[in-house]
Amino acid sequence: QVQLVESGGGLVQAGGSLRLSCAASGTIFSSKTMAWYRQAPGKERELVATITSGGATNYADSIKGRFTISRENAKNTMYLQMSSLKPEDTAIYYCNLKGVGYSIWGQGTQVTVSS
Repeated sequence: QVQLVESGGGLVQAGGSLRLSCAASGTIFSSKTMAWYRQAPGKERELVATITSGGATNYADSIKGRFTISRENAKNTMYLQMSSLKPEDTAIYYCNLKGVGYSIWGQGTQVTVSS
């Protein structure tokens, strides 16, 4: 059974930084495309960043230049380094694994940015 567990969320002041982690188990992590999504209160879930098995990355325009997605296949872990955080980055951040014909989600981790 595939499981994704996020960690690293918390409360930070505007301009600060956080690093989120997503630990995967029960799957061949290194061969999968992974992604971070977020959902702010009252809004739909949106894609933040993706990283392929080969390390190619893609970012939402709203976070380009501030967030960096990465992965460490030896540890079955994906990261999201977030810098220059803004209050509008406040959301629950979800880890996502994209398989062939299926998609797995973590439980989410709360990020709150105070002004």
